[in-house]
Amino acid sequence: MSADDARPPFLIVEDDAAALRQLRWTFDDCEVATARDRTEALAEFQQRSFPIVLLDLGLPPDEDGASEGLAALREMLSIAPETKVIVVTGREEHAYALQAVELGAYDFYRKPVQVEEIRFIVERARRRYALEEENRRLAHDRVREPLPGVVCTSDAMREVCRLVARAADTEISVLLIGESGTGKEVLARALHAESARCEAAFVAINCAAIPEQLLESELFGHERGSFTGADRRVIGRLELANGGTLLLDEVGDMPAPLQAKLLRFLQERVIQRVGGRQDIHLDTRIVSATHRDLQALAARGAFREDLYYRLSELAIRIPPLRERPEDAVLLAQHFFEQYRSEGAKTAQRLAPDAIAAVARYAWPGNVRELENRLKRAVLLADQRMVTAADLDISEGEDEASVAAASLKDAMRESERRAVTRAWAESAGNVSKASKLLGVSRPTLYKLLRDHGLRDD
Repeated sequence: MSADDARPPFLIVEDDAAALRQLRWTFDDCEVATARDRTEALAEFQQRSFPIVLLDLGLPPDEDGASEGLAALREMLSIAPETKVIVVTGREEHAYALQAVELGAYDFYRKPVQVEEIRFIVERARRRYALEEENRRLAHDRVREPLPGVVCTSDAMREVCRLVARAADTEISVLLIGESGTGKEVLARALHAESARCEAAFVAINCAAIPEQLLESELFGHERGSFTGADRRVIGRLELANGGTLLLDEVGDMPAPLQAKLLRFLQERVIQRVGGRQDIHLDTRIVSATHRDLQALAARGAFREDLYYRLSELAIRIPPLRERPEDAVLLAQHFFEQYRSEGAKTAQRLAPDAIAAVARYAWPGNVRELENRLKRAVLLADQRMVTAADLDISEGEDEASVAAASLKDAMRESERRAVTRAWAESAGNVSKASKLLGVSRPTLYKLLRDHGLRDD
């Protein structure tokens, strides 16, 4: 073992007493735990984490077969898929060794034990584990939420988060503009959570999803008897959000009569319920969201211009996912871990072709589509790795095309996409990524920093 990690925790699962003594002697510089059967091994494994496991496949009560060893392998990797399990077999058990590798074993070794050879295999596994652990740490650092619920690493989305965070400290009217599925409601919730109103209610209403004749009542509430079927007083969304925040999603689809009534509230902070005459003073912050160009709608009279300016004191454009493939890769990893932790037993990792496909695909449905595809693939997975086929992304899918305003922009966009894909396909391995790109390691580090894939 190397000097920088003199006694790494290490589990040896071996039922033969002589072989176990030899292995303990071979790794006397390590912190070794031992087990003689599957039950003991799993008991040790559940109490602590082991980066490396040496596992004899011929465990009792099936010493002449491999059923117990293979079962132990499956259960260990289901608990900690990142563990490097090296299986040990007899000379006539090559087929068992290959089966173990197919199940996720890191490597295999045939008895009798040769000290230098087994130490070399274990050291190589330890270094691989350390490299992957560092990559996981870096990925975790990149995925740290700049705002509650927001996962991103791209410069464009970090700028969006910066604007939202600054707006949260004020009472400025915010208009979130973005395609369907880009996360407008997530950002609105983050704005509310970061504001002084965070202890009060956050209420959302989709202006495009409610019929025009009901939308007024949903927004402003109504009194009993104000229309047929109004058998009781109903408090509207504006009133429910008093002291907090109301998100008007798809505000561009609000009917003209309601636009006038909303404008009055924004000017006077007073409403009247449908069928009522009492003025109700409210302290509700309005955040709006739309996928439409409200400024263009206002210019041609399809949306009240005075209301547009009231709603858009700060207009924030949310870039679609096709413009930030590095975020797509991080989000894919995020959703994979989320749904795997919610009960998926089979899937243990995203395959390299799946990560590359995520970076390549244009994502017309944006983050919502990405989440839906990952959820379906993870929960229905029947193998250890989720592939591009599981995500239903074929190799022939058109790549995202982003219009560039100048040759310099186009070159930078092309560079960003190439670096993102290489970083994704190499699963964060610097050596592999630099070879894929044909650049030196120092150049790759600079490219990763330039494009927001590493902060250090």
